[in-house]
Amino acid sequence: MTEQRCAWARDASDLMTAYHDEEWGRPSHDDTHLFEMLVLEGAQAGLSWATVLNKRENYRALLDGFDYTRIAAYDEDRERALLAEPGIIRNRLKVASLARNARAFLRVREEHGTFSTYLWSWVDGTPLVGRFADQAEVPASTPLSDRVSKDLKKRGFTFVGTTIVHSYLQSTGVVDDHLVGCPAKPAADPEAVPSGG
Repeated sequence: MTEQRCAWARDASDLMTAYHDEEWGRPSHDDTHLFEMLVLEGAQAGLSWATVLNKRENYRALLDGFDYTRIAAYDEDRERALLAEPGIIRNRLKVASLARNARAFLRVREEHGTFSTYLWSWVDGTPLVGRFADQAEVPASTPLSDRVSKDLKKRGFTFVGTTIVHSYLQSTGVVDDHLVGCPAKPAADPEAVPSGG
């Protein structure tokens, strides 16, 4: 199965392989998970996904299990404490974005009922499915990620540029960009539409 996986997951760590096989590209509607991935994708900016994935459990422990309600209340003292933690990425702007994004996340929930409702409305509730045979064909951003990025920024989110947002859409299964033939690619769904947004 190794040779058939998406190129980025071949010869990878057990953690990366499990993430690829069991999570990436799988539709998520759980708001806590959706917030978690928003945090982690933002933390990845300028770094490798492996670096972030290796710190995921540290983030979970230090960020109250990614409880966005608690994180929205973080103050400067809490941010300073987080910046002293070697188990996470200690970038001042990324740490400051935690509470800001949690508050924006709560506002979206107030407006839409759940963040999931908001997120999945961009694709009418149906994942966009890539039909790529080679990793080089998979785009780093799409017109969809451009639109979602612009809207999230307007709502007060940070670390939501179009490339980060496209990775976020992939990680939460809104976009399924597993390569054709990858055993982790879900069975063809007649309702799914081609990605590209």
